[in-house]
Amino acid sequence: MTKTPVVVFLAMICCLLWGSAFACIKIGYKLFNIESKDTMSQILFAGNRFILAGVMVIVTFSIMNKKIIKPAQPERIATLSLFQTVLQYVPFYVGLAHTTGVKSSIINGLGVFFTVLVSCLLFRQEKLTGKKMIGTVLGFLGVVIVNVAGTSVDLGVSFLGEGLIVLSALSSAFSSAFIKKFSKNSDVVMLSGYQFFFGGVVMTVIGLLFGGKLRPEGFAGILLLIYMGFISAAAYTLWSILLKYNNVSRISAYKFMNPVFGVLLSFLFLHENSHMEVQIIIALALVCAGIYIVNAGDLKYNKSIK
Repeated sequence: MTKTPVVVFLAMICCLLWGSAFACIKIGYKLFNIESKDTMSQILFAGNRFILAGVMVIVTFSIMNKKIIKPAQPERIATLSLFQTVLQYVPFYVGLAHTTGVKSSIINGLGVFFTVLVSCLLFRQEKLTGKKMIGTVLGFLGVVIVNVAGTSVDLGVSFLGEGLIVLSALSSAFSSAFIKKFSKNSDVVMLSGYQFFFGGVVMTVIGLLFGGKLRPEGFAGILLLIYMGFISAAAYTLWSILLKYNNVSRISAYKFMNPVFGVLLSFLFLHENSHMEVQIIIALALVCAGIYIVNAGDLKYNKSIK
């Protein structure tokens, strides 16, 4: 689990799974007959996914440990449920219904930069270096460029679309900081499994109470929902195993592939033909370069330790 070929292979599987979520959500809306204005059904759809993900994580690690993982530290589970699931994925699912999968995958890459800023400036968990600042600036430039059509700024940007995707990325940053803080004296796998489950329950209840409905067309929609639960459960399981045997900074550097897979799969499965292919390529290059630069120093540091 520490050899570079193994680390790269497993990390790419995680990023491929996470990247496929953008296209899957869009396809899921069609298979479940969920319209862009049907916010409660979108939340209900997300809630069902994360209940499945929580069950999968808990069952998988219970089997691996040969004992049932029981919930503990309810205040920490509640905190992560709020930031990692509810506040991250309610805006994400609603926002994705009002913008393209390509834009969403690139904007969502801001989560890496927000994580750096939140952990450095608010939680004081690490130092804000020059390389991290440069990487953050490049990432924001990528977000700006992806919203440029021709030579003018695309005024079609909306809070319900791109704005909510940004809020989702910000919530993700806070959840990462909390996970790092809690990991010192908590079972991170237990916290993640139960925060997925209870966060999913909260979203499901909200969706049902306010009129959300799921109307799948045949068995394809059910299979897709199960796969989406698998995305979170499997990617998190593999990522946790990698983190167990490697330095966190070394593994996080591979997350620059998330927006790459997100954009490519959105083009492939959603056929989102854009009139600004050049802007998307430039934006994607800037986001990926920024994420790499943010982590480059830590990668060199890990190599020197070896």
